[in-house]
Amino acid sequence: MCLIAFALDAHPRYRFALIGNRDEVHARPSAPAGPLPDLPGVYGGRDLEHGGSWLLVSRHGRLAALTNVRAGLPTEVAPRSRGELVRRFVHETTDVDAFCAALRPQAPAYGRFNLLLWDGERTRLATNHPAFATRAPERGVHGLSNGDFDADWPKVRHARTALRDWLARDDGDIEPLFQALHDERPAADDALPDTGVGLALERVLSPPFIRGERYGTRASSVVLIDAAGCDFAERRFASGGVPQGQTRVVLPWDRA
Repeated sequence: MCLIAFALDAHPRYRFALIGNRDEVHARPSAPAGPLPDLPGVYGGRDLEHGGSWLLVSRHGRLAALTNVRAGLPTEVAPRSRGELVRRFVHETTDVDAFCAALRPQAPAYGRFNLLLWDGERTRLATNHPAFATRAPERGVHGLSNGDFDADWPKVRHARTALRDWLARDDGDIEPLFQALHDERPAADDALPDTGVGLALERVLSPPFIRGERYGTRASSVVLIDAAGCDFAERRFASGGVPQGQTRVVLPWDRA
C-alpha cells in the first residue's frame, strides 16, 4: 500500500480501524480481496506476480499491512518480496514481538518496507529503512505512507483527519471514508516531501488517489474490527482510475 491511516482503541466499538490506498503499476497482475486459497481463514488481496499481499486479515484475529519506503531512483531490487511478510504474519500464531524478533536478521533481504502488525492484542510497526526498528504506536489515530511513521505528508494528514472525523460521527456509513481515499487534489509544492525522486514526481504522487494510465491507485480499502469480527470493504480501479468492482464482507472471528 502507499497510504494508510489506522485507529487504535480510539472508538468504543472498533478496536482497530484502517483505511488505505494501494498504488501500483496497472500491468502488475493481482487478485481482488477474497479468501486466500492456500491459507484457510485469511482474507485480502493478492499480488499474483510474487504471491504476497499488501493487506490481509485472519479470522483468528490478526492483521498485517505494508507500505514500501520511497528513497530515490531507480527503484531497488531485493532478493525477497516484502509482500510475503504480510502472508507470514497472518498465518503464524506468534505475537507481534516474537515475529519482529525473528524478522530482524532477515529484514535486509527485503525491499524497503513499513510493516503494520496487529495480533489481536498488540500493535507494532516495523521498518528496515534505514535500519531495522520497531515501535509500539500509542492509542489514537495514526498515518503511514512511503516515509516515516506519522510523517506529516499532506496525504497522510488528510487520511488521518478523515478517519478521526468518521469515528467521531459514529454513524456507520463508510462512504465518506472512500470519498476521502478518492481525493485527487495534489499538495502544494511547499508541502511536498523530498524523497529523492524529483519535484515533478513528488507532485504526481502527492494526492491520496493517483489517476494514471501506467501507474496509479489500484485499490481502496476500509477495515473495521470489533469484538465480533472484521468488516472488510475494497474498491478496485483500472488504468486511468476507472472503477473495476467492489467487495464487502463481514468476517466473524474464529478463535478456535
